Amino acid sequence: MTVWFVGAGPGDPELITLKGARLLQEAELVVYAGSLVNKTILLHAGPAARLIDSAGLALDELVGMMAEAAVKGQQVVRLHTGDPALFGAIQEQMDALGQLGIKSTMVPGVSSYAAAAAAVGRELTMPEISQTVIITRMGGRTPVPEKENLRSLAAHQAAMCIFLSVGMMEQVAAELLSAYPPETPVAVVEKASWPEERVIQGTLGEIAQKVKAAGVIKTAMILVGDFLAEEKSRKSRLYAADFSHGFREGKK
Repeated sequence: MTVWFVGAGPGDPELITLKGARLLQEAELVVYAGSLVNKTILLHAGPAARLIDSAGLALDELVGMMAEAAVKGQQVVRLHTGDPALFGAIQEQMDALGQLGIKSTMVPGVSSYAAAAAAVGRELTMPEISQTVIITRMGGRTPVPEKENLRSLAAHQAAMCIFLSVGMMEQVAAELLSAYPPETPVAVVEKASWPEERVIQGTLGEIAQKVKAAGVIKTAMILVGDFLAEEKSRKSRLYAADFSHGFREGKK
């Protein structure tokens, strides 16, 4: 008995993995996060699959439904948006299933932070500019550990991908401005990879006002850092003519 926790990807139905699409096709029960998953992705499911939106379910109801189907020998897919290992609230589900003797397996997915970087056409790890990416969120109804608050993380001035926080954009900007210069470039990508994707760009000093004017309040990724600035692009050494590695001898 196995329940498959499948990453649906950021929204584009073609950005689910081949394995994820196959498991959906084979599934007899698909329990999907209806508030976030693009329902077009459900077209990957087989015609006989039972499709259940989990948005209105509490943990015990959700786990009970999946466990019942798994015990009957049915293939169960729990479909989460993006990559289930990032802000997916899946551990509690997997632990509860484990207590019932039911195995669960994660299938990775394309995260919205990767889709957001693709939307703006920028590499997160730019040579000499940014070699560290911080993936985090602002504390809200669900707190974050004090040692991981946004102000503390901002001190690194690394590339930052901030989830679940665009509704608190003014607070986010204020925390980041404690360490990043006001001219630091920021991109807010709403519904990355969806047909209705929107990108709002500006500096850290002005982005909160731009986001408010655009009416973006949820389902958006905040990208922060100098990697976003085209004028600061640097070439890597990897493709330099004089750079030697195991597959190529550099030219003198």
